[in-house]
Amino acid sequence: MRISWPRFRLVTLAAIFAAVMALTIGVVPAAQTAHAEDNGVGLTPLMGWSTWNYIGRDPTAANVEAQAAALKSSGLLAAGYNYVNIDDFYYECPGSQGPNVDAYGRWVPDPSKFPPSGSTPGLEVVANYVHSLGEKIGFYVTPGISDQAVADNTPIMGTSYTASEIADGASEHNYNCGGMQGIDYTKPGAQAFINSWADELASWGADYVKLDGVGTGDIGDIEAWSAALAQTGRPIHLELSNNLAISDASTWAEYSNGWRTGGDIQCYCGSPFPLVTWSGVQSRFAQVANWAADGGPGAFNDYDSIALGDGPTDDGITAPEEQSMMSLWAMAASPLVIDADLTHLDSTDVSYLKNSAVIGVDQDSIDAKRIVNSGNDQVFAKTESNGDIILGLFNYSGSASTTDTVSLSSAGLYGSGTATNLWTGASVGTVSGSYSVTLGAGAVQLLKIVPKGSTTIEADASANTLAGAAAVGSCSGCADGKKVRFIGDGAANYITINDIDVASAGSYSLTVVYCLDGSRTFDISVNGGTGTAVALTGASWSVPTSHTMTVTLSAGENTIKFYNDSAYAPDLSEITVTG
Repeated sequence: MRISWPRFRLVTLAAIFAAVMALTIGVVPAAQTAHAEDNGVGLTPLMGWSTWNYIGRDPTAANVEAQAAALKSSGLLAAGYNYVNIDDFYYECPGSQGPNVDAYGRWVPDPSKFPPSGSTPGLEVVANYVHSLGEKIGFYVTPGISDQAVADNTPIMGTSYTASEIADGASEHNYNCGGMQGIDYTKPGAQAFINSWADELASWGADYVKLDGVGTGDIGDIEAWSAALAQTGRPIHLELSNNLAISDASTWAEYSNGWRTGGDIQCYCGSPFPLVTWSGVQSRFAQVANWAADGGPGAFNDYDSIALGDGPTDDGITAPEEQSMMSLWAMAASPLVIDADLTHLDSTDVSYLKNSAVIGVDQDSIDAKRIVNSGNDQVFAKTESNGDIILGLFNYSGSASTTDTVSLSSAGLYGSGTATNLWTGASVGTVSGSYSVTLGAGAVQLLKIVPKGSTTIEADASANTLAGAAAVGSCSGCADGKKVRFIGDGAANYITINDIDVASAGSYSLTVVYCLDGSRTFDISVNGGTGTAVALTGASWSVPTSHTMTVTLSAGENTIKFYNDSAYAPDLSEITVTG
């Protein structure tokens, strides 16, 4: 059984070793390497194309370059799809001995697939071509070190150590070649080996590295690759695969730019088509809901490739299901990586992939929350930085129509708004209260709702004043996942919402969104005036409810104070002012 040391153990031993080396041989330890969230890449969800699923087991310089050329000529590059990622099967794999290795124990690319040009390695040749098109390139690795490197006891570049000194003898994941051993990262030379491999990939022009076959037992490998890519000095996106544990989401975010939340979405029911089935897409709905709190700029939840491009027959799902797949990925701010044959694109599918409004929903880098989960009715919502609300209404069924109904206040709309269908660009008109739509099998309606004449301010906004014990806390059902609690039970404990800017003096509608299980009272004071006691009731500390009242505001900036001098008040999530 392979033992994975806790992260603090790895860091401590590494630090001790560095200090000892400094004392014994006069080497000054380098500054601590920044973790992946600081590597300057992956600030928005990655977009591009991968050799897996369509090419699969036979990537070559010729077919990768053909796909890269098609990515540009189709207009997909201009739409934002700029990565060309070479997945598995590019290296020599003679059998159970593991991948062939070079003089320093690193995988050897298959020269019959990626022939060198003079002294230029074959993968670098392809990378140069991809870069010449204005695109980026990615490569694939798995954790550990090849059995062949251990058997040959290859030296580790730049050190006096060898492969057998860092290998732990336990089998490591390599799905299609096998023959990989784990690395003991407490051993000197272990990090240097991964550094040398990362340096080689960087010298070939890598912009992306997929580290496959990792999980909770491989945190040492993930840390090592994160540090190794950073020390190359080249900005390289690190993606983890696959089916990683949600319990370690904070670790994945600390050391990588993205992680697969599930297994492969490919159906493996044809060669290579069809790419996927609707049941595969269905498997992502719960994942998107469960992982919503864990993604964000620099480190995103990855729900695997999108099976769009070659038309419903080859893709394996209907046109409405194709739109649903892309909509769900966009609502989840997931990487958009195409796995179709770009040299035989379907014009309708291309129009889906290039829909700038839908791409914008993905690139906002905001994970949507599921607000309706009722049989085949699935509704997700998120609020953009400018206050616009994105609403995705899905029919989970692949065989029957359904009517989705949603309370718009659960999506963050407390007054009325103007809605636009993002797939068609058509106006849906003014919406308020609740909204319903009938959807065909596997279909979606993706809406942008612009609130009318309203301003929403989160209670945890930095411009607000929190006094005394009042403090920001987590709230799973709140729009931004936060609320302000411990308001009241003394005059010192209050929150003042600042910067409420209105054009003219007059009466305005104030919607207070709060969390409460039972009955409590807010005293509400506008611009320092006499407070009005508002008695409220609620049924949950984590799912907010709302109360709407009328307030009088002055032209320009206003403040509203929420307090209760004698008893605890409700927790405050946000307010909306409409006039």
